[in-house]
Amino acid sequence: MGVVIGLLFGLGLLLVWTAISDPEPEHQRRPRTPGLARLLRGAGVEGVTPVGVMLLCTACSVVVGFVILLVSQTWAVAVVFAAMAAYLPIAVLRARQARRRRERREVWPEVVDNLGSAVRAGLSLPEALVELGERGPVPLRDPFEKFALDYQASGRFNASLDLLKERLADPVGDRVVEGLRIARDVGGGDLGAMLRTLSSFLRDDLRTRGELESRQSWTVNGARLAVAAPWCILLLMSFQQDVVSRFSTGAGLVVLGVGASTCVVAYRLMIRLGRLPDERRTLA
Repeated sequence: MGVVIGLLFGLGLLLVWTAISDPEPEHQRRPRTPGLARLLRGAGVEGVTPVGVMLLCTACSVVVGFVILLVSQTWAVAVVFAAMAAYLPIAVLRARQARRRRERREVWPEVVDNLGSAVRAGLSLPEALVELGERGPVPLRDPFEKFALDYQASGRFNASLDLLKERLADPVGDRVVEGLRIARDVGGGDLGAMLRTLSSFLRDDLRTRGELESRQSWTVNGARLAVAAPWCILLLMSFQQDVVSRFSTGAGLVVLGVGASTCVVAYRLMIRLGRLPDERRTLA
C-alpha cells in the first residue's frame, strides 16, 4: 500500500512539474520572432537577414570611426562617432517602419470600406481580397497581390491569410484578417457591420492622432535638434586637431562620457514622453 501511495505521489509531482515547465501544448506554440526580424518585416525590407543588418552596422561603425580617426587623430572622438554610426542602420529601419505605418494607417479606412462594399455586393471573401490587390490603395496593393498568388497556387484560404497577415505586420491588418477568418470558418452575418464599425473607428483614430502629431511635432523636432547640436559642433571641431586633442585627456574623456550619457538618456526620455500609443498586434 505504501508503494502505491509513493508512486501516486511521485506521479502527481511529475504532472505538476510538467504543467509548470511546459504550460502550453506543443501544437499551440507560436515561434517568437526576434526584434530585429520584426523590425525588418515592419519596414518592408525583404531579402535582408538580421545578420546582414548587424554586419552593416559593424561596417558603418568601422568606416566612420576610421575616417574620424584620420581627421581628428583622437581615439575618444572616433569611438563616439563610431558608436553613433553603428546605430545608423537601425535608425533608418525604424524611420522607414514609422513612415510605412503612417502611410498604411491613412489608407486602412479606404481598404476596409472597399472590402465591406465587395462583401455587400456578393463577392466571396477571397475575391474581395484579390480585388484589393488590383484596385485597392497603392501602399497596400502588394500584400494583397501576393495573397492572390498564394491563394491561386494553394487554394487554401487560411494558409493564404496567414501569409497575408505576416506580410502586413499591422494591428489593423490583424483584426481584419482574423475577422475574415472567423467569417469564413463559422459564418459571419455581422461581417458588414463589423467592417463599417472598424472603418468609423479608424477614421476617428486617424483624425485624433493627426491633431496630436501636429501639435507635438515642433517640440519633438526641437528636442532632437538640441541633442544633435553638440555632436555637430564636435564634428566641426574634429578638423582642428590641436583643439579636439584635448578630449584625449582624463577631463576630456569625462566630458565625452557624461555628455554622451546625458544625450542618450534625454533622447530616450523625449521619445518615450512624446510617443503616441500604438495598437498591439492580435495573435502575432
